[in-house]
This record gives sequence, structure tokens and C-alpha cells, in this order.
Amino acid sequence: MPSAHEADERPAAGRDDDVPGRLALAVGRLNRRIRSSTGGLSHGQLSALSTIVRSGPLRPSELAAIEVAAAPTITRIVAELEARGLVERTPDPEDRRSLFVSGTESGSALLLEARSDRARAVADVLAELAPEQIDAIRAALPALEQAAQVAPPPTASTL
Repeated sequence: MPSAHEADERPAAGRDDDVPGRLALAVGRLNRRIRSSTGGLSHGQLSALSTIVRSGPLRPSELAAIEVAAAPTITRIVAELEARGLVERTPDPEDRRSLFVSGTESGSALLLEARSDRARAVADVLAELAPEQIDAIRAALPALEQAAQVAPPPTASTL
């Protein structure tokens, strides 16, 4: 049964067509349910670490563009990740004023652990749903991945 606060967040009766509002509420609530499965990192830190491990080494400006974040935010996140030993900064051999950020072994290991934890948390959420609801989510994944600018996993035909 929804709490009074949850009921206040829902669209008004007859507003089932409020896709933006309903999606924002659902994504936000799901994110809160799985947030504790991030290896002790904030969502921004985990996202940046994932990008660095997957695409690095990167200049901070490249990371900021990929993460769609301001340069000062990326500078702070990189400093926090470096202090935890999850990334390292190295000077750009062609431009000593610039640097590259790359993931460390500890960063890669934490990222794998956090991904596994988050997948388990999502699996727990899905276990609460009926098979036809899971099928509906599966059918919506390509659109959600595109909206989130997330590349879908490779298919057998693209491997």
C-alpha cells in the first residue's frame, strides 16, 4: 500500500498518460532501492569509475563530456577516486599541463563487485514481479537504453 508521500508523488487520477512524470518517479524509486549496492561510492563516482575503466585512459575534459558533468565536478570525483586508490593520474607525455586518468586494479575489482551487487539488487526487485511484467520491462529495455544513452549489450550477430 503506498504511503501518503508516495501517493503525493503519483500523477493525478486520469493522468496515466504522464509518461515523463511516471518514468521519473519509477526510475528514481528504483535507483534508491539499489543505491546501497555501489561499493561505497556515490552514483556519480561509480559512473565515472565505470567510464574510466571502460574507456580510459581519459583526460578529465573527455570524462566530463562523457559523464555530462561540469569540469569542477569531475575534478572532485577524480580526486576522491584517486584518494581511494581506484584511479591514477599520469601526465600527458605530449602536453605536460594535461593528464590522463586510468583505472587501477582495485578500481576494476570494486567496479565488478558493485556491478554484481547492483545486478543482485535488481534481480531481487524483478523477483517481486509477475512474468508478464518482466516481459514488459524486457521489451522496453532498448528504448530505455537509448534514452539513457547506454549501448545495448552485443548480440550474437554482432560478436
